[in-house]
Amino acid sequence: MIGSIVIFVVFYTLLISEKIEKSILAVFFAFLAIALKLISFEQAVDAIDLNVIFLLIGMMTSVNILAETGFFEWIAISVAKKMKGSGFGILAMLLMITALFSAMLDNVTTVILIAPMTILITQLLELPTVPFLVFEAMASNIGGTATLIGDPPNIIIGSRAGLSFNDFLVHVAPDILIITVLFVLIAVFLLRKKLRVPQNIKVRVLESFPGKAIRDPKKLRVSLVIFALIFVGFFLHNLLDVQPGVIALGGMALMLFFARSESDAMLKSVEWDSILFFIGLFIIIGAMEQNGVLDVFAGYMIKISAGNIMFATLIILWGSAVFSAVLDNIPFVVTMVPLVQKLAASFDLSPVGPNPLFWALAIGACLGGNATLIGASANVIIAKIGKKNKYAISFGYFSKLSIPLTVMTLAVSTVYLWLRYLV
Repeated sequence: MIGSIVIFVVFYTLLISEKIEKSILAVFFAFLAIALKLISFEQAVDAIDLNVIFLLIGMMTSVNILAETGFFEWIAISVAKKMKGSGFGILAMLLMITALFSAMLDNVTTVILIAPMTILITQLLELPTVPFLVFEAMASNIGGTATLIGDPPNIIIGSRAGLSFNDFLVHVAPDILIITVLFVLIAVFLLRKKLRVPQNIKVRVLESFPGKAIRDPKKLRVSLVIFALIFVGFFLHNLLDVQPGVIALGGMALMLFFARSESDAMLKSVEWDSILFFIGLFIIIGAMEQNGVLDVFAGYMIKISAGNIMFATLIILWGSAVFSAVLDNIPFVVTMVPLVQKLAASFDLSPVGPNPLFWALAIGACLGGNATLIGASANVIIAKIGKKNKYAISFGYFSKLSIPLTVMTLAVSTVYLWLRYLV
């Protein structure tokens, strides 16, 4: 037990320092856990959640194939033209599209695709680029909270807790829909003085031709059909008795075959460092679980909650948000899922399947990442894209905009969870 805790604490400390690549850290400490006999090789293999791994690989590859066609650039230019160059309309539409895409794809992929387009549009219309990027990072985390595949923490929670794609749509999406509308309205209000575009500049957009952004119309049609089939599979995976990860891999195979994309190039575009990070992390947490560490922590949580499910839900929601604001929310969620399962059992709730404790964990971990520049992967990536294009986003400026909005989203979620499950 002590060895498992030491490995985890040292791993987490080095992870927070960001001095060593996180995938290298995870793989090395997973190796240590096995080498020191804290977990057997067979137990380590069992601890790796292949549903999560398959889902990430399948969706990353499929999205990259769709991106090759110019589909996302077409959407951005079309939005700007549809809004007739209005800064108010463009900001609102970009934020809603970012949230929607993050729910359907994943938030990291979405910001990689949306941020360069946003920079292009804001330069064209002479709008303030940095606040657009900050709000888009936040919109991606908000939208990603709504579905099983939108944010890595949800993928982990769904797989470990036996929650389906439809479960997230039914239990989390309504909360996120309300939050998204409020968030967009507030963002437009905060930037209202900077969103006016002179008529002579609007002409630049009005005279553009969005269709020219499409590089391969045939591949686009094929890719969209297969994407639709993937989502039908997600909706029906319980009925089909097929895991979402398997459906994503099948969709990826169809994409590679029918879209005639080079498999070597597409598979290289997968974020393999993230995949290795997950594998190592699952083994490290598996060692703690095998040695009873999580049972001890679960006992403390049960004692603190004092048999009050409302109090337990609030601790998980706001506690997850605070931790996710300052730490990587992925290892936090991997650690928390088995603890929440044990806590659920203490309240006579099913440790597998929908219950308010899991929704509190998902919502808190995903929305809490919005509070700081390092709270979520999407934030870090959009800051890198901004810096590369000479639009640096400082930690202080990001927090100035994000913290009040994050508190608002968590307050709305508190009311939502209370009214829906705890009254």
